[in-house]
Amino acid sequence: MSGFLSDYAGGNSDIRGTVLNFIREIKYYYLKFLRLRGAPRDLALGMALGVFTGMMPIIPLQTALAITLAVFLKASKITAAIGTWVSNPFNWYFLYYYNYITGSFILRLPEQKKVFSSIMTAIQSGEESMIIAGKIIGAGSAFISSFLVGGLVMGVVCATPAYFIFLRLFIFIRGWRQSRREHTQWRMPDH
Repeated sequence: MSGFLSDYAGGNSDIRGTVLNFIREIKYYYLKFLRLRGAPRDLALGMALGVFTGMMPIIPLQTALAITLAVFLKASKITAAIGTWVSNPFNWYFLYYYNYITGSFILRLPEQKKVFSSIMTAIQSGEESMIIAGKIIGAGSAFISSFLVGGLVMGVVCATPAYFIFLRLFIFIRGWRQSRREHTQWRMPDH
């Protein structure tokens, strides 16, 4: 077997299998995304609700809140859950930093960079969520308010365009699926 995957690990097929499984999973979820059922408005609203709650600094509750909002607003619960992944371990630091800065600016509170830095270090080092929550609560109500207000503002700012972008995307997908369905339908020739 030749190629960079076999060369990369000294011919070890475990790496190749892992990469192929990863690619297979991406294709699987891509196809599931294309096959989502529902009105484009409901799907887009669900995604926007997910983006909104994903911007909030409430990591363990983001998905639950997004699904709850989707139930009350009659939006797609699946896309609401998917939308929360706008916040993920790769961007938590930046997201929460801007939430905190935005909230501090709006509330006219002095920045507490040392406290923020210690909390983010705890998150990055993988400390228990209860320890992180204790640090946030210990920072005081002004600090928590800065996070929440910033999260609300960032949520609205990001969810609004997300709704319109995903609405167009889901309308396109629906039209594409319908044209494929019409194109692949065939009739028996009359004899």
